Amino acid sequence: MKTIIQSILLSAGILFLSASYAQELTADEIVQKAQDKANGLSSVGTMKMTIVRPEWSRDVTMKVWTKGTDFSMILITGPAGDKGQVFLKRHNEMWNWMASISRMIKIPPSMMSQSWMGSDFTNDDLVRMNSIVTDYTHSILGTENVEGYDCYKIRLIPKPEAAVVWGKVYIWISKDEYYQMKAEYFDEDGTLVNTMLASDIKQMGDRKLPSLLIMVPEEKKGQQTHLEILEMQFNVPIEDSFFSQQNMKTLR
Repeated sequence: MKTIIQSILLSAGILFLSASYAQELTADEIVQKAQDKANGLSSVGTMKMTIVRPEWSRDVTMKVWTKGTDFSMILITGPAGDKGQVFLKRHNEMWNWMASISRMIKIPPSMMSQSWMGSDFTNDDLVRMNSIVTDYTHSILGTENVEGYDCYKIRLIPKPEAAVVWGKVYIWISKDEYYQMKAEYFDEDGTLVNTMLASDIKQMGDRKLPSLLIMVPEEKKGQQTHLEILEMQFNVPIEDSFFSQQNMKTLR
């Protein structure tokens, strides 16, 4: 009997320590875990973006390569009119190769808040999608349920030196799996501009992740953009040199 009681007490102690560890995670650590889960050291995959408007919708397909937080490349594979267009992110700079006119364009800071490919995602969303770890300070506001997941609600405030579009961001990260399930983006006046919702958890390479992201603008009724991850492999060896302007011109 004594042995059984000791075993029960030991198990209870382990559970208590595990719960305490989870509670002691800082906002910075939670955000970092979510980014590590979503990105890995590198990734290669395919996506489909559906731009929804009150009178029409349009699909854009693409292949994507990423490495860490500094490098990403997007090759547009459809529709025919956009096929061959390439976007490159190196650190905080963004470039666009327009194959149809053989022209390389550097996207200036003044255009970072503009729509990307006519969608509800901005150029800044692409360039700084992984910068929420380094460009913001993080605070845990509480917990809420999103899509059936118990989530941390975390407030992100831009650091003084960060050249970001948003005045603040709220994100919801699931406690158990560190999925980013929701995000709200506010302008510098504190007005809600966009809400992003994640859903449809699927196996992606060696991990499970939300496979569907929906960006909904607050003041544009009937308008939204769906970004569906069709396939993704993580921790694929990619050299830094892959992410070059020269390579943009040869991708197929």
